[in-house]
Amino acid sequence: MTKRKPLFSRRLDRFRGDRRFFALVLLLAILVAGRAWLEEHPGDNPWAPLDLRDEPGWATATKLQELRRDPEVCRAVLKRSDIEFAALPPAGQGECERPDRTKLTAYPLRPDTPPTTCSVAAALVLWKRDSLDLLARELFDSKIDRIEHLGAYSCRRLYGRSEGAWSQHATGNAIDIAGFILTDGTRISVLNDWGGEGEKAVFLHRAREGGCGAFSTVLSPDYNAAHRDHFHLDMTGRWSSVCR
Repeated sequence: MTKRKPLFSRRLDRFRGDRRFFALVLLLAILVAGRAWLEEHPGDNPWAPLDLRDEPGWATATKLQELRRDPEVCRAVLKRSDIEFAALPPAGQGECERPDRTKLTAYPLRPDTPPTTCSVAAALVLWKRDSLDLLARELFDSKIDRIEHLGAYSCRRLYGRSEGAWSQHATGNAIDIAGFILTDGTRISVLNDWGGEGEKAVFLHRAREGGCGAFSTVLSPDYNAAHRDHFHLDMTGRWSSVCR
């Protein structure tokens, strides 16, 4: 004859079983709620396909970095995000070979819109939407009309040296931004306004900080004299950003 457990032990076993059951139910509820939250916040969802129209989140920067690995994946993101662009044929050779030449066709770069790598193009889109447009409205009650640049592609080493590391410009993986013109005619120049104290200087400093959320590298006049007249923006292959 099997000896029955004392009543207290039986109740304790039941309590333990109930506790495991309720813990499982709670875990399931957390997982369901978490999944629903991620679906509503694709920028924070590492599994959601990147769409540049979504609000940026903690997963956005990692997804942007992944675009530099495969131009076709990047261009699929531009299509998904309803961004107008043209995929140009490869050009160059050696250290200046450019297999990825992607040109934004509805972006206000002046004097022209040069081809860049697709990941730079994607970062430019985010920078304008999430930083430049907001700053123009907030500080000047206006809109961005033109973004002036000094070029993207240049087959050269860093600072034009005869030896040493190659510039990101050598593959079109960078662009230099010199200034901004708003729809009300206001002109904001990196060279002339960076060191000021007015709203133009505020715009430039905050635009620099905003760029750091989209690009791998942002170099400003604070970095060195070579950048006194422009922002250098690139999507070099590193996981930690440089923002100076």
